[in-house]
Amino acid sequence: MILLITPSVKVQESAKALESAASEPLHVAGTLRQAVGLLRSEEYSAVLVDQSLIESDPDESDLVLQHMGSAIPVYINFGISGLDRVVRELRSALHRRKREAVVATRTAEQNLRNELKGPLTALLLSCEMALEAPDISVAGPKIRKAWELAKEVRSKLGANA
Repeated sequence: MILLITPSVKVQESAKALESAASEPLHVAGTLRQAVGLLRSEEYSAVLVDQSLIESDPDESDLVLQHMGSAIPVYINFGISGLDRVVRELRSALHRRKREAVVATRTAEQNLRNELKGPLTALLLSCEMALEAPDISVAGPKIRKAWELAKEVRSKLGANA
């Protein structure tokens, strides 16, 4: 979902064109205060902000930034930008957001793998050593189950060690 923040009636009339160009629903806020209300109630992928609003009320614009969440801000001077340029800027921002999300996901996955490799290897080694002990009659099946679960986690993480 996209949020368009502008007092311009002319730009608001172009909202349908922006909505179809982005292939996402679009909400329109005529003021920064309305935008804050919408940002509190919905999650947006991008927020198109009229630069004239930012310059006229910097305090309220800071409040908008605080409530954007993961939405990518796109600042446009609607007085000099045509609809084609706004569409290009919006598409570019949405594409950039998708790329950043993919990179963030990969980084988080890699960090998780790196964090779990050491303890997982230690768990596997401890289980193997316990299974080799001379008297494991009572704890043996439970240790074997822990070892099998640790191996399953290792395979899901893609760890080789």
